[in-house]
Amino acid sequence: MNISVDIKELDQKVNAKISGEIDAYTAPKLRETLVPYGDKEGTKISVDLSEVSYMDSTGLGVFVGLFKNIRANNGELLLTGLSDRLKRLFDITGLTDVMEINTEVEGGV
Repeated sequence: MNISVDIKELDQKVNAKISGEIDAYTAPKLRETLVPYGDKEGTKISVDLSEVSYMDSTGLGVFVGLFKNIRANNGELLLTGLSDRLKRLFDITGLTDVMEINTEVEGGV
């Protein structure tokens, strides 16, 4: 199980592109990579999930934690490129009602 996280940072804007699977084995690496950006005041983070083939509840937990951290620091989180399967996962959990989610890919890394 592999995960790749490619990050580009410019001023207070961070673009992250994630590839692979997000599960109990890979979520700690994802958390370790993304959370420090959420600690910065006013940071806007865009995460492209178009190349994520699988995500379980552990992955959802990473994004919920990141979202809370970013909001506490007056930042913004945008998730883009969700497949129908991933979008459904966020819909079922009600996260689409609180997080900014776009199934299209914006910007780019």
